[in-house]
Amino acid sequence: MKINVFSIVKNDEYQPLYDDFVKQCRGFGANLIIKDIFNNDIAKAQKTEKKKEAQASYTQAFSPFLSASSFALHPKGKMLDSLEFAKLLENKLEISFFIGGAYGFEESFLSRTQPLSLSPLTFAHKIAKIVLCEQIYRALSINANHPYHK
Repeated sequence: MKINVFSIVKNDEYQPLYDDFVKQCRGFGANLIIKDIFNNDIAKAQKTEKKKEAQASYTQAFSPFLSASSFALHPKGKMLDSLEFAKLLENKLEISFFIGGAYGFEESFLSRTQPLSLSPLTFAHKIAKIVLCEQIYRALSINANHPYHK
């Protein structure tokens, strides 16, 4: 199984935490791939502080990676408990998760994904990525009947 996590991040000091989840997920036969994107178009759009331009730059950066099983983290997305989240991963060959930048997603991008919320709380993007990676590992352990999730 291939699990992609795409995010709009310039520099991420939490990389050692993600690397640990990548390693742990391999134990369940899953290839967790973390892909941070921060290109010149995104940098330029965010400097202008124009929401529509920034969102369009995120869509442009993420669109090539959309697949049949794509989920965008969004405050108005569906909230799942850990068991429901684990079901998302069942019988999938590939699944992709997208964490937007400071200005969120365009509606046109959201319409091509399944919006998902991790919590009613708002998290910094780096924290959301840690929570998502932990939930991915937890879901894999649930699906494998491993005791981690208990």
